[in-house]
Amino acid sequence: MAKKIFTYRGKTLEELQALDLKEFAKLVTSRARRTLLRGRNHQEENMYKKLAKGKSPKTQARDVVITPQMVGKTISIHSGKEWVRVDVVDEMVGHFLGEFALTRKKVGHNAPGIGATKSSSNVSVK
Repeated sequence: MAKKIFTYRGKTLEELQALDLKEFAKLVTSRARRTLLRGRNHQEENMYKKLAKGKSPKTQARDVVITPQMVGKTISIHSGKEWVRVDVVDEMVGHFLGEFALTRKKVGHNAPGIGATKSSSNVSVK
């Protein structure tokens, strides 16, 4: 079975990479379009320069829209506590970096402590 070819709003990845930023901005959602058209700040500009050199940058800028030029690169995104390495694939185009570095973990409660409830006296103490 042949691998399905990725398309974003009817355009292949090669066609998206040929577009300039303003033409790509017309294809994304309104919030991402606003972010792209407002321009880049200093932190985002440094990240794009490192990507152009072929390095894998670290960034705290979680509100960066993933563009087609970022596909295939590895970026470390700060989650508030640790750096999460994210490999950018073609399905991520148009999303924000912060969507792929979750800031909250699942709480894994174990057993109630002594005195937590009336019934905790019946729970075996470890």
